[in-house]
Amino acid sequence: MARRWVLPEYGGIDALVLIDVAVPQPARGEVTITVTAAGVNPSDAKALTGGWNADPALLPLAIGQEVAGVVTAIGPDTTIASGAVAVGDRVVAFKVAGGFATELTVPAGDVFALPDSIDDTAAAGILHVGVVASELLHLSGAADGETLLVHGGSGSVGSLVVQLARRAGIRVIATGSPANQAKLRALGAEPTTYGDGLADRALTLAPGGFDGAIDAAGTDEALAVSLELVADPTRVATLAPGPKARDAGVRISAGAAPASIAFRMPQRPVVLALAASGELTLPIAKTFPLTQAPDALRLVATGHPGGKVVLLS
Repeated sequence: MARRWVLPEYGGIDALVLIDVAVPQPARGEVTITVTAAGVNPSDAKALTGGWNADPALLPLAIGQEVAGVVTAIGPDTTIASGAVAVGDRVVAFKVAGGFATELTVPAGDVFALPDSIDDTAAAGILHVGVVASELLHLSGAADGETLLVHGGSGSVGSLVVQLARRAGIRVIATGSPANQAKLRALGAEPTTYGDGLADRALTLAPGGFDGAIDAAGTDEALAVSLELVADPTRVATLAPGPKARDAGVRISAGAAPASIAFRMPQRPVVLALAASGELTLPIAKTFPLTQAPDALRLVATGHPGGKVVLLS
């Protein structure tokens, strides 16, 4: 038996329950993983109230989309996305259902071998934010020699956007709290604070203007300032798919939608390889034991966790 957090009814974080469940043996094309760490994402918290994607047929809803762990069973004639797999191998899985668990059986096509240089905590959190960061950079059209404004540059998605952009030869001006200015500088960005006067502060740093902007903060200010400073709204990318963004014509990260880069397998091994080589570093804000998943979700739901939040089994 495994333990798993599920949502019996749409009622927010307080409606979550931790239950005992039987883990099915893997069929062809599946593997079973003993979970050591699970990434916590804002979309996990948002799913608990139903919102735009509420569907009673999905209840009880298993929570969690990405895990790291150890393979304990393999279906017949099965390989994982990165090739051969054996019981005892360390792996990471993305786009799973029910990752807030001690063990689960998942499609092998979403499982990747975990390089020894990445620990389980970082591995469990990097794929979701890594592919979203990659998608945002792609959507912005930013290229070598251009100047990019990144909102929320010290967060889990934003910090990876900064690193990917700098790796591509892009100049980055990034916003963050006063406490995170040194962190942004260490990532290779030129930091500034958000809040009143942001557009003027950004232009002081980049008087030649901005070629593109990425909203990794999901705030009204980030969208408004981006549209003020970037002439072409299609060079602005955001992870917040609200009506203001749609009406303005900016590019919106599709998250797990089939059309998005985040859904395409080639981006995942790229992110893992960069993390393994040390070219991508994921800021970990806090870890929680699996039994405290509701507290982890409450921290993520604030919108300012200060990095990735991870559950440890």
